[in-house]
Amino acid sequence: MKLMYQQMLGFFAAITIILVLLGVSYTQMTRHMVYSNTWNTLEKYSNSLIEQSLRISAENPKQVNFDTTALENSEQLLQNQAVSVTIYSAKNQIVFPDNIYQQSINQKDWNKMKNNRIIHKVVDRRMRNKNGRVTPAVTEVMKPYFYNHKLVAVVVMGAFVSDINTNINQINRNLIRALFVSILVAIVASYILARYYTSRINRLRKATNQVAQGDYDVQMASRNRDEIDDLINDFNGMTHSLKDSQEEIQRQEQRRREFMANASHEMRTPLTTINGLLEGLAYDAIPEESKEESIDLMRSETSRLIRLVNENLDYEKIRSNQITLNLHEFNAVDALHNIVEQLKQKADDSQDTLELQAPEEIAVYADYDRFVQIMFNITQNAIQFTRQGHITITAQRGYEEAIIKVADTGMGMSDEQLQNIWERYYKADPSRKNTKYGESGLGLSIVHQLVQLHHGKISVDSKQGVGTTFTVIFPDQHQTNVDRAKTD
Repeated sequence: MKLMYQQMLGFFAAITIILVLLGVSYTQMTRHMVYSNTWNTLEKYSNSLIEQSLRISAENPKQVNFDTTALENSEQLLQNQAVSVTIYSAKNQIVFPDNIYQQSINQKDWNKMKNNRIIHKVVDRRMRNKNGRVTPAVTEVMKPYFYNHKLVAVVVMGAFVSDINTNINQINRNLIRALFVSILVAIVASYILARYYTSRINRLRKATNQVAQGDYDVQMASRNRDEIDDLINDFNGMTHSLKDSQEEIQRQEQRRREFMANASHEMRTPLTTINGLLEGLAYDAIPEESKEESIDLMRSETSRLIRLVNENLDYEKIRSNQITLNLHEFNAVDALHNIVEQLKQKADDSQDTLELQAPEEIAVYADYDRFVQIMFNITQNAIQFTRQGHITITAQRGYEEAIIKVADTGMGMSDEQLQNIWERYYKADPSRKNTKYGESGLGLSIVHQLVQLHHGKISVDSKQGVGTTFTVIFPDQHQTNVDRAKTD
């Protein structure tokens, strides 16, 4: 069964159940109300009848008489109203009328009335008059009357149950007609509601099919009213994420292709060089005095290949959380001095000045090898993009953290380049891909990942033609533990 018909059936069932319960409740309430009104009317008739016909002697209060003429006139009027009347004396004997045969009031009811209680009841038994005719069942009101705190008479007023039921049945028939009309309206209403909800779901289903076919620009309107709108919001968030992921996949694929082309070119050059030198050595085509230089050249080219492979392996290990950090506190200045010494020759080759500005000791909480890798890559990157300039490494303490900056006076970067420098295979200057330092576009991406593993922060300020400043913050042990707890 389709969802629309399920919804329609559910709405119709709920509305029908409510209508039936209301109908049953209204029927019971109507029956009770009709009987209550009938009993109240009969009590009023009884009071009027007593006022007109009861005669009590002033000389002898025990002598109670009834005005027969008044009773007969009243009886005639009551019969026109389909009301019967029976009057009992204080001795539980019928005083009026004298043309029926009826037993005395049972002792239980009589005792209640002697305590001045009015009795309402429905008499199911049949009564015979003198002519042998059976009177229909009636509902009765038995009301006692007292004079000087003594029971003098009991009036039993009765109305035919059939007449009352006729009124109730008429009301029920009208109610049934209303129920049928309500059911028809319920069918129409449930159809409209079911169609409304299923139409929203169908729109969502069509949008889902568009996404399945690769259209990630689909966006659905949401009014934030109910759970379906919440689902639409989630759907819009999903399409946005899928679109971003698709764009990221395309960017990464483009960069991968560029990297493979660059890496292939870089690998082809040293491999060709190494192969040529090996053949020269094998066939003694290289003079003896040049063999040592050839071996050094092969060693250098081999190192370039190893760096390319290691950078890719490092990135994949970091990305897949296979790197285990050996965090401990050490003097960052000593490590920075070593980095300056290692890169001094590279800076000299670029006619750059490399300077370290730091006190004798700056405590840093990090993995020593990864710290060196981070700062080495940043500093090497600064030298690579600076010609005849100045590179300054500064280190200082912050609040529960160590702050290290690498500033250069190089070519700088544009806003677009700043947004992409952490991306894998991205190169701020694509022309610099054949350098002897193995420019692969992975160095800064690895740096970014390693800083995050340290729960640290890295930021870049740059302006084209002015220079670039990298700022790396390593939190102390206490703050690192707090950040790790939040992450977990």
